Amino acid sequence: MRPIKKTEGTGIKRVNINVEVDLHNAFKAATAAQGVDMTTVLMEFIQKYVDKYESAIPKQKSRRA
Repeated sequence: MRPIKKTEGTGIKRVNINVEVDLHNAFKAATAAQGVDMTTVLMEFIQKYVDKYESAIPKQKSRRA
C-alpha cells in the first residue's frame, strides 16, 4: 500500500466514494490507456458539472444583520 499524501493547508478537500469493483477497475484501465490519472478525469468532470449547474444553486443569504 502507498501512504496517503498529506494535503493539509493546500486548499484541497479529500472526497471518498464507494464504487463497484468492476466499475473501478474499468475506469482505472480506461484512464491508464489514455495516459491520465483517475483524479484528473474526475476533477475535469466535477468542474464541468459545476459549471453547467451552478446557476441553478440558490444563493445563500448572509447571516449578518
